[in-house]
Amino acid sequence: MSIISIGVSGLSAAQIALSTSSNNTTNAYTEGYTLQVATFSEATSGSGVQVSSVERQYNQFVTTQLNSSISAESALSTYQTEVDQVDSLLADGDASLDTLLQSFFSAIQTLTSDASDTAAREEVIGAAETLTSQFTQLGSYLDEMADDVNSQIDDQVTQVNDLTEQIADLNKKIGLADALGTTSNDLLDQRDLLVSQLSELVDVDVTIQDNGSYSVSLSNGLALVAGNDSFELQTSVSASDPTQTVVAYVDAAGNTTVLDDSTFEGGSLGGLMEFRDTTLTETQNQLGILAVSLTQALNTLQEAGIDLNGDTGTAFFSVDDPSIYGNTNNTGDATLTATFTDDVSELSVSDYTVSYSDTDGYTVTRNDTGASVEATYDSGANTLTFAGMSVAISGTADDGDSFLVLPTRNAASSFSTLISDGSLIAAGTSTGSSDNTNALAMLDLQTDSIVGGTSTLSQTYSTLVSDVGSTASKVAGQLETQSSLTEQLTTLQQSESGVNIDEEAANLIVYQQYYQACAKVVEVGTTLLDTILDIS
Repeated sequence: MSIISIGVSGLSAAQIALSTSSNNTTNAYTEGYTLQVATFSEATSGSGVQVSSVERQYNQFVTTQLNSSISAESALSTYQTEVDQVDSLLADGDASLDTLLQSFFSAIQTLTSDASDTAAREEVIGAAETLTSQFTQLGSYLDEMADDVNSQIDDQVTQVNDLTEQIADLNKKIGLADALGTTSNDLLDQRDLLVSQLSELVDVDVTIQDNGSYSVSLSNGLALVAGNDSFELQTSVSASDPTQTVVAYVDAAGNTTVLDDSTFEGGSLGGLMEFRDTTLTETQNQLGILAVSLTQALNTLQEAGIDLNGDTGTAFFSVDDPSIYGNTNNTGDATLTATFTDDVSELSVSDYTVSYSDTDGYTVTRNDTGASVEATYDSGANTLTFAGMSVAISGTADDGDSFLVLPTRNAASSFSTLISDGSLIAAGTSTGSSDNTNALAMLDLQTDSIVGGTSTLSQTYSTLVSDVGSTASKVAGQLETQSSLTEQLTTLQQSESGVNIDEEAANLIVYQQYYQACAKVVEVGTTLLDTILDIS
């Protein structure tokens, strides 16, 4: 090989190296860009040099760990955003339910001093209306949060489908580029960036196939991307609970399989589901049991007393009856409706599932623990009594039919005051206008364990506030730790794959000098050739 050809090979290699370093420099702040390095080798002819490859400085292990950390951080961040709203809602001291409950019972205490005092009676009505207004505001806000979470799940599933479709398309393009023998570093960067973005939404496992394509799957092994194909997720209303959105997997044949919420442990999708299934529903149920317990206990006394007009008292508060939803997959025509019994001491914050089988008839289980619940079936009245509720059954259930019972989920938002006239408060047990016997019993409800037979109203609310606050603090601590881990992994990943401007500036100078030296080789070769040609 001539000296000129050797020099030209160096010029060509220098140009590629300069182009690679320039590309690194200009993409230093491009999201997802991976450092590229030109690798030199001796020319196959034995003389000169060639660039054997321009490779990405990419560490699959570190990237996998980083994506996993991103997924966990995203779940915690989403959960914290939601739970902080509930924490702030409940912890408002001036307008907290506990403060308003105290004001309500304080008004009753004033009434006990003089049951004939119309001003005191109106004060009780005013305090009751303020209390119910706060209950309904809290309940409605939580209902809106539940709707918003369902909407966010819809949106994020759409984003997941969009990303998996793009990843599958890039698999195809990368495979084609490799088949043509061309470099596809930019496509590889795009694909890795999409996987990182997907990890923010849902935790996924990525497997690199022999042909370089990515297989992306959920934690349960179901493939979202396999080669050039992507498989969609879709949302729908839960068959058992119409208040919740569920996610289903669509296979290649178009069949759908509803996925358990536990499938999504990481990513913002997992954070939303975890918040909805724990903190949100538990808070709704806790507020609901407060409303139901106060309603049932006060109404029992009210209806046993005498008002200022000498008439038997009527219900003071009202809440919606328990909600029951038949599973949409039921084949029988049975419908169930529920009411609270006079004694709600057995009522809990759990939801329940009523199931029917030809062998066992109707059985009841708690949804929070899965434990069986003792239930009494009256075949004559066709009623099922359990956990402070009486369930009326009409129609006939088929084997395998099930029904979801939400005893207190909607109680807070439906809580209302039925009496607007203070004279209708049944403060006494006789026709005497100054009789305060029943008012004293009403006052005792403040310190009686009327919630589940174990806690007072204030204790129950304080426990709720404490539990939500504790959850918010725990999630914040976990998020701080996880964010620190993500930052460390990002630093490690960037130390290998990120662009260092100073290093690239030095490389540009080196490759420029290398280019000039190779040009000098060509110049020398040309001079020698001219000299030889001039010899006569």
